[in-house]
Amino acid sequence: MENDKVMIHVRFATNGTVTEIGERPAAMNAQAWFNLLSSATTDNYESLSGGRAIFRIPRAQIEQLKSTAA
Repeated sequence: MENDKVMIHVRFATNGTVTEIGERPAAMNAQAWFNLLSSATTDNYESLSGGRAIFRIPRAQIEQLKSTAA
């Protein structure tokens, strides 16, 4: 379905840089993918405890962002 949302998990280092992030295109590092998701989406980010966070983004938008990142 077009409205299916994907949960992208993010893990941060103690200095705030991204160490792990889901759905990342092979051509991008973790921090660059996080920066792209942060700038291209609104109201889709939720910070969690323990240096973690998630994005909830529709599958169609993820695929579009991946194609622009390639």
